[in-house]
Amino acid sequence: MRPIIIASAMLAVLVPAACSKKAPAEKAAAQAPVTQVSAEGDFAASLQLALIEAKPGDTILMPEGTFAFTTGVSLDVDDVVLSGAGQNKTILDFSGQTGAGEGLLVTSDDVTLTDFSIRDTKGDGIKSKGADRITYQYLTVEWTGGPLATNGAYGVYPVESEDVLVQNVTVRGASDAGIYVGQSKNIIVRNSIAEFNVAGIEIENSSNADVHGNIARDNAGGILIFDLPDLPVIGGHSTRVFDNQIVHNNTPNFAPVGNIVAGVPTGTGLIVMANRDVYVFDNTFEDNDTVHVFLTAYNLPFEDERYNPLPRDITLRGNTYTGGLANPQGFVAPIAAALGGQFPAIVTDGVTRWSGGGDVELNIDIDEAEDVGFVSLGLGEYPLDPANLAPSFERPSGGKETEPSPIVLPQDPQPE
Repeated sequence: MRPIIIASAMLAVLVPAACSKKAPAEKAAAQAPVTQVSAEGDFAASLQLALIEAKPGDTILMPEGTFAFTTGVSLDVDDVVLSGAGQNKTILDFSGQTGAGEGLLVTSDDVTLTDFSIRDTKGDGIKSKGADRITYQYLTVEWTGGPLATNGAYGVYPVESEDVLVQNVTVRGASDAGIYVGQSKNIIVRNSIAEFNVAGIEIENSSNADVHGNIARDNAGGILIFDLPDLPVIGGHSTRVFDNQIVHNNTPNFAPVGNIVAGVPTGTGLIVMANRDVYVFDNTFEDNDTVHVFLTAYNLPFEDERYNPLPRDITLRGNTYTGGLANPQGFVAPIAAALGGQFPAIVTDGVTRWSGGGDVELNIDIDEAEDVGFVSLGLGEYPLDPANLAPSFERPSGGKETEPSPIVLPQDPQPE
């Protein structure tokens, strides 16, 4: 059955719950034409037809219910709102998906995705590429079989975009990262829950990001701020990680072999790798078994001449650290054993050079309470050689850099 076109005057009747949240995109949608996708007949085909026939300014409204999909759907029209009846009321079920692709792919600008759930995709849950000013909100993406290597890699996956807003999103079971933003600029990830993923939240090869008000719990690693070589965009910088709960990230790492996050030690709260100008403050770290914060260089061979593998200009201040640290795992476990069986709350690998070059000043500032433990492993250079272990418990106090300004996005004129 073809979607039914409903007059814009009816929107206030159809979606009062969504409008009550007063999100800017939803306010704008109140004046937009609305396409109601019928729950009757082939819902997946009706939804894809609505996405194809959408025009800029349209809202596509999905009803309450659970709807089966065998293939993914896609949107390539600018300025569209795709809304369900509620985060746990409209459920798109991809357990019968025959391909390996994502559930929903967006390749257009000024899109808002809101108030629905996606389950059990063979590939990524929701991916957007080259989609500027995109908003993900009030969404759940999950794999209901629990943490499995066969789950899709990413739950929410915006990439190669500017002005990305992810808020009030829940992701469970991703075999790479639950919430991942890559090769992008101007990013807010806030008020979301990432649990039982390999990495809870990952900001990779991106600049100007605020990650705050989130709960990253029961992942293998809670929050990752990475920069990798050999990608079109490198040189990640200017990220603020604050007011998050990063707790009990002790789920065994279930990433497929060969995946970069397969090397994340189970029990890690936060990793900053090869990134610069990162500020970590006012977070709660609790009960992470290996280490609460790990600052590390990229430790694999690379040939990208643009790439700097060292973490630098990093500030930690005003965070709270409790519990955990009693069961170090992964490739760092033998090093913890050499230090007496466990790490302190904050660890740096102490790598300051690569490819036989000279030492680089990292400008790391550990501005935490005196009782918060710290160690630099003093490794000097990768590849890892335990013989080079030269631990130092003296805290670095680098020069104070100017903290990045809060991120302001055009689709978010009144930030929460």
